[in-house]
Amino acid sequence: MEKFDEYQVIKERLKGAIEYLDQTRPGLIDFLAAPKKSIVVNFPVQMDDGSVRVFQGYRVVHNRANGPGKGGIRYHPQLSSQEVASLAALMTWKCALINVPFGGAKGGVCCDTKSLSQNELRRITRRFISELGDDIGPHTDVPAPDLYTNERTMAWIYDTYDIMHPGRNNRPVVTGKPIDLGGSEGRRAATAQGCLYAVQRFLQRIAIPGLAALEDSRIAIQGYGNVGANAARLFHQSGAVIVAISDSQGGIFCKTGLNLDEVDKHKRQQGTVVGLPETMSITNNDLLQLDCDIVIPAATSNQIHADNAAAVRAKLVVEAGNAPVTPEANAILTRKGIYVLPDILVNAGGVTASYFEWVQNIENEQWTLAEINQKLKNRMNHAVDAVVAKWQMLQEKVDAAGEKAKSDNDDPATNTIVDLHTSALVVALERLLITIEERGIWP
Repeated sequence: MEKFDEYQVIKERLKGAIEYLDQTRPGLIDFLAAPKKSIVVNFPVQMDDGSVRVFQGYRVVHNRANGPGKGGIRYHPQLSSQEVASLAALMTWKCALINVPFGGAKGGVCCDTKSLSQNELRRITRRFISELGDDIGPHTDVPAPDLYTNERTMAWIYDTYDIMHPGRNNRPVVTGKPIDLGGSEGRRAATAQGCLYAVQRFLQRIAIPGLAALEDSRIAIQGYGNVGANAARLFHQSGAVIVAISDSQGGIFCKTGLNLDEVDKHKRQQGTVVGLPETMSITNNDLLQLDCDIVIPAATSNQIHADNAAAVRAKLVVEAGNAPVTPEANAILTRKGIYVLPDILVNAGGVTASYFEWVQNIENEQWTLAEINQKLKNRMNHAVDAVVAKWQMLQEKVDAAGEKAKSDNDDPATNTIVDLHTSALVVALERLLITIEERGIWP
């Protein structure tokens, strides 16, 4: 069995990309590999029944070479410091790739939101933010929503910080807020919207046999939270047929396409998509192996791994979630000729819209949805173009080196195949290294 160590995955990705970087000063890559700051807090919260429970929270700032830390706050019972650190590193690379002036950060609290009341969640949030104190701030570290947190959670964060720092414009301290508190139009659907733009641009740039465009393509989406549900709607509106959807309890399949209105209604009534009439019930693993054009893992990490990658039959895997494909699985899919659009590219729409919200808050402005979506589309297109160009260039260099080695040594070794994950990370690292060199090492 492949081991699912989040931080080890980050190290493997970094190691793979370093091979394609031009020579850099010794130690700079080590600087990019290690988190800048890691915080662990333990705090008591009074529960609704009068008892007191102690919760553990984390906040990791991975890098601030390009600007303030930026990353979500997630609530999950299995949250660990290693998971937070690995996600913070992903945010560093994502911000560099999409070219927004942020570094990477991540945070969260170990708790089960499904067993907590709204009042308890509010007290947990306020106490967690008060414990972080000045370790977050509009120009220091800017949180956002993530797994099992939402606009309401961000409103509590803003209010707590604002009470602790009176007399300032504190709205930029957190993004993903309600519109009335300075939130941005389009923020809720931004990750899915960016995912759509990335796929559309990639299909324009790369000819995939049997998948020239989204129209009439058959898509399976794993995960029906904010990203998965919005992606289903947006891809359907763009002409795709959504044949399968799943949530934590399982999935549903319909060969002719799902009625998303019926899916939403059933989900609201039953708490799951499973059991929708006139659909076939499937497992989450079944969904990943369906005979379709595009698979979009939009749930948790490590969903496609060494033990099931060979069974994937889609032409394109789109990582809407964070790290849903392990490095070993990515290599298997690449060898099979299946393209994998990497998470730091595909789901960068969320942090891009957060950047737009942050700018609007600082300038006390409110942009229209049309303005925001056009700005988002431009950034996603530029990022896809940069990744594709780097991927093509690296593959050409590898092929040329392989041909030379074969000619010199009569070596029939198999040529290396460069994957899109590595290419995206090379683009991000090159940009970060330029910034670090230009800033210099202080003192």
